[in-house]
Amino acid sequence: MDWPLLAELSEEDRRRFLALARRRRFSKGEVVFHAGDPGESLHLVAKGRFAVWAGTPSGDTTMLSVLGPGGYFGELALVAKTDRRAATVSALEPAETLSVGRVEFELLRADHNSVNQVLVTALATEVRRLSALVVETLHVPAETRVLRRLLAVAELWGGARPGLVVPFTQEDLAGLAGTTRPTANRTLRQAELVGLLILHRGRIELVDPIGLKDRARVP
Repeated sequence: MDWPLLAELSEEDRRRFLALARRRRFSKGEVVFHAGDPGESLHLVAKGRFAVWAGTPSGDTTMLSVLGPGGYFGELALVAKTDRRAATVSALEPAETLSVGRVEFELLRADHNSVNQVLVTALATEVRRLSALVVETLHVPAETRVLRRLLAVAELWGGARPGLVVPFTQEDLAGLAGTTRPTANRTLRQAELVGLLILHRGRIELVDPIGLKDRARVP
């Protein structure tokens, strides 16, 4: 498995870092940690897919992002000793991670300062991701964002192709796109009417991915 988070490490440092990891397995729907829990470890996704959830002012929960193999979450646990988890993460299917604890990472840093590059990469990646989301939210219509999130999620399920079924609800996509469920529903219904997808209960089937990309203005 190649993790972009470790791409800047030397092969020796990469081996040292992964030697700290403990494999953890999760069943579908199992929560890895809740928002507010103490942050004690970073998770590298080895298998399966995970959803990141956050609470809303109304008391509901909304999906913020989805992570698949090669991704990671919980990186702030390696940065701030007193940090609490900012979101809840749960497994969307049977899944596995490699968990690296903060205490073990601190001991490794003491002897091999070069592994600090993991923190630099994690924080730089998050800043770029959030900056891109802010720009998109300000300048891209919500309807377009809904279709872009659908295509992005499809990539985590092997790539957008005719017949691919994405096991997400309209509400899930609304959360990912930072919009309301009615907006997501209207957008997806319009795409269904022109033959780009088929809506099922709790899932979305792609029919014409190329047409979806054109509609979402995705290169």
